[in-house]
Amino acid sequence: MSDSYSPFLTSSASTDSQEDRIVDAAFHDLLNCYVESNHRKKVEIIEKAYRFAKEAHKGARRRSGEPYILHPIAVARIVVEELGLGSTSICAALLHDVVEDTDYTREDIEMAFGKKIADIVEGVTKISGGIFGDKASVQAENFRKLLLSMSTDIRVILVKMADRLHNMRTLGSMRPEKQYKIAGETLYVYAPLAHRLGLSKIKYELEDLAFKYEHPQKYREIIEKVNETEEHRVAIAREFVAPVKKMLDEAGFKYEIKARVKSAYSIYKKMETKKIPFEEIYDVYAVRVIFDNDDDALEKIKCWQIYTFFTENYKTHPERLRDWISIPKANGYRALHLTAMGPEGKWIEVQIRSRKMDEIAELGYAAHWKYKDGVNEDESELDTWMNTIKDILAHPEPNALDFLDTIKLNLFSSEIYVFTPKGDLLTLPTGATVLDMAFAIHSQLGLHCMAGKISHRLVPLSHKLQSGDQVEIITSNSRNPTPEWVDYCYTAKAKSRIRTYLKKAGNADILSPEELDRIATPESSHEEKRSLVKRLLRNPFSSKKKKGEKKAAPIDRKKVFTLYPDDKEPNYHLESCCSPLPGDDVLGFVNEDEEVVLHKVSCPIAMRLKSAYGSRLVVTRWGGSSSKFPATIELDGIDRRHILEEIVELVSHKFNINIRSMNISTHQDVFHCNMSFFTDTAESVDNLCDNLLNLKGVKFAKRVT
Repeated sequence: MSDSYSPFLTSSASTDSQEDRIVDAAFHDLLNCYVESNHRKKVEIIEKAYRFAKEAHKGARRRSGEPYILHPIAVARIVVEELGLGSTSICAALLHDVVEDTDYTREDIEMAFGKKIADIVEGVTKISGGIFGDKASVQAENFRKLLLSMSTDIRVILVKMADRLHNMRTLGSMRPEKQYKIAGETLYVYAPLAHRLGLSKIKYELEDLAFKYEHPQKYREIIEKVNETEEHRVAIAREFVAPVKKMLDEAGFKYEIKARVKSAYSIYKKMETKKIPFEEIYDVYAVRVIFDNDDDALEKIKCWQIYTFFTENYKTHPERLRDWISIPKANGYRALHLTAMGPEGKWIEVQIRSRKMDEIAELGYAAHWKYKDGVNEDESELDTWMNTIKDILAHPEPNALDFLDTIKLNLFSSEIYVFTPKGDLLTLPTGATVLDMAFAIHSQLGLHCMAGKISHRLVPLSHKLQSGDQVEIITSNSRNPTPEWVDYCYTAKAKSRIRTYLKKAGNADILSPEELDRIATPESSHEEKRSLVKRLLRNPFSSKKKKGEKKAAPIDRKKVFTLYPDDKEPNYHLESCCSPLPGDDVLGFVNEDEEVVLHKVSCPIAMRLKSAYGSRLVVTRWGGSSSKFPATIELDGIDRRHILEEIVELVSHKFNINIRSMNISTHQDVFHCNMSFFTDTAESVDNLCDNLLNLKGVKFAKRVT
C-alpha cells in the first residue's frame, strides 16, 4: 500500500512547539540506533510507522502528562537497542497501541504495513490490558492467544517484553494500587518468561524494578549496601583477575573482563531463603571473562583453557562447577561457571563466555531466531519449547489461574538431564518425576505408566529424578491416570494431559491438598490453612458476613488505606497463610464485604491476587501499633553455660516480652532454639534479633513468622 493511504502519511505535521521537538528528537534517536545496527536499512517504513502512530495518538497523554507517542517510541528503541531486532519489530512496536487505543483497526494496519506487522500488533494488543483483569477466565483466554501467537512468531512476545520493560521503568507515575498490580504481574509472569526466553538482562531489570515498588525500603537498603561496598568489591576483583590477565595475554587471547554484582532482587531472595544478612552472601562478587573467537570448533577448548588459568592460581569450590557448554540450558544459555577462593577469603563466581555466548546470554537466542542469519544452530531448542507450548494449548486447563500456573510452572525451573535406556538425552525441570519423563517421551507412555527402573531398581511414578539418571519407563495397557497422579508430576505437559484425561473420564478437576500446601507456604500443613488457600484460589473475595448483615461503606482504592492495629477492632483482617506484622510490607485486598484483608507482599497468595484481581487492591500504611501479634524467631549458636539464661533475660526483661513457647536443643557444641511471643511491630522483632546477635555465641537470629 502506498503512502497515499492516509493524508498524514504523505507529510509529517511539524510545529514549532517544544513538545513536537521533544517527540521528533526521540524518534531521531531511535532511528540513529537502527541505522547503527547491523540490519538492512529500511528507514522509510519505520518513518511511515512513526507518522502513522503519531497521528493516531495525537492529543493523547500518558499519566505522567507527556505525549503518549513517546511510549511507543521508547518501546521501539528497546526493541532495536536492547533486543537487537529489525524493522518489522520496530514498526510493530511503534504501532503496538494503535488498535487498542485509537479508532484504527487491524485491517488498517495490514493495508498500510502488510500482514506480518499487523499480526504482531494484533498479538501484542490481545494482552495489552495485562495477563489478568477482573474477569480472569476471559484474560486467561487472551493469554492463550498470546502464547499461540508467540509459538507462530516469537517477535510478539519480544515486543510485549519491551512494552512491559518501559512500563516498569515509568511505573512511578502510576497510582500506588496500579503499581502493586503491575509489579506483581511482572514478577509472576514476565520475569519468568524473560528467563525462559534467555533474556537475562531484561529479566534482572524487571525483577529489580518490581522489587523496588513492592519492597521500597528493603530495595533501598540493599542498593545502599551494594554502593557502599562497590569500591572495595572492584579492588578485590582487580586483584583477583591480575594473574589470570597475565596468562590470557601470554596465550594471545583478545578479551575483556567485567566485574559484576548480583541484582538487588537476587540478593534479597537469597537473604530471605537462607535467612542470612547481606554480609554473609558469598557470591555477591562475580567476574565475567568474554573472549573473541573466530573458530566455533575452538570455542569449547578455549573456555576450558581459561578455566585452567583460574585453577592454577586459586582453589575452586568443588561443587560449584557448571558446564553449560556441553549441555546448554533449555533457554539456549551457554557458558562455563566456576567459583574460586579470592582475596580476603571471598568466594568469587567466574563466568567464561565467548563473544557469541555472551550475546546469546544477554539477548536470548529467541531474539535471533530466523530473523538475523536465517536458521541457526540453537533453533532446535527453541522449537522444542514452542512445541511444548502448542501441546499445552491443545489441552487447556479449565480454570484460569490453574492454566497460568501450568504455563508458569516450567518457566523458572532449573534443568536436569536424564537418559533413556538407548542413551537419548532429555532435558527436564528440576523436580521432575518418572511420570514427567514418561509424558515427555510420549503422551501414551505417560497415560499408561506404572513405574520406572533406575540402576536395575524399580521406583514409583512420583520418584524425583536426578541429573544423570538413566530411566526405563514400565507401562501397562490396563493402567490409567487417577486424580492422585496430578501430585505425582511436576511439568506442565504432564499435569495438563492428566487433567484432560480425568475431565473426559468424568472426574472433578480439583487441586489436591498437597498442591494447596505448595501454593501457600512450606509450613501450610494444617487443615485450616488448606481450606483458606482453597477459598482464596477459587473465590478470593467471597462474603464472610451472615445473611442480612450490612456491608461496610465502599473503600476508595485510589487512596492510601491507613491500618489501625491498636483499635479494639482493627479495620482489617489478617490471613494466617503469612501472618503479617505491623511494619511488614503488606498488600491490602478488598473482599466482597468491602473489608481489607492483609497479606505480606511476598506471600504466594498475594502474588496470585496481584495478578488476578488488580482492581481489588488497595495501598496500605501502618498507622499504629499493638502488642497482640504472634511472632516466632529462630536462633543458632555455639552452646555454653548460661546461654539460655542470658537469652531469656534479654527477651523477658530488657525487651519486656512475654515468651509464649520456647524449644531449645543442642547437638555436640551447637544449639538451635525456636521462640514464640507476642509483639507490636516487625521492627521490634528485627531489633530483638539484632540484640540477640550481640550475645556471645549467638551466630544466627531471624524472624520466621
